[in-house]
Amino acid sequence: MESVPLVTTLTVSLRFVIGVAAAVVATVAMDLVMARLPEGETPPFVAAGVLTDSAPQHAPDRLANVVHYIAGWLTGPLFVWMLLTSEGLVGGQSILATVLATAVLYALMVGFFVFVVLPRSRLASVRTADIRRDWAISAAAYLLVLVPVVALGSRLV
Repeated sequence: MESVPLVTTLTVSLRFVIGVAAAVVATVAMDLVMARLPEGETPPFVAAGVLTDSAPQHAPDRLANVVHYIAGWLTGPLFVWMLLTSEGLVGGQSILATVLATAVLYALMVGFFVFVVLPRSRLASVRTADIRRDWAISAAAYLLVLVPVVALGSRLV
């Protein structure tokens, strides 16, 4: 039986740990961007409102924060999984694999919120375009922090 080096065996696990750590940093950066946008802080309340079947302005603050931070922190490992998958498809670690994983994750982040969460909210339709735009900007800011940290960390392990 052939022995697999320990570093190779642990590398995948360590990349998921890096993904979680990078996601914490990216979520903090996203918070800074969201605070500067007119509807930037609305998406967590939209999600909390959907979960509680209430209007975003009546959604519980604590639930909105929990949903926001848990989703932010879990998106890091999701990105690592997508990065590992894209690396498998393109033949290893590369800029192409990273760009592919980033593009897919961005589409999922924006698409899930815009096409699944937002339509289920009890929100005035006049605000939805601004909320969509600000969510797209916030998601991009998140990925602008997450992707380089994960990519750099992945090369170190």
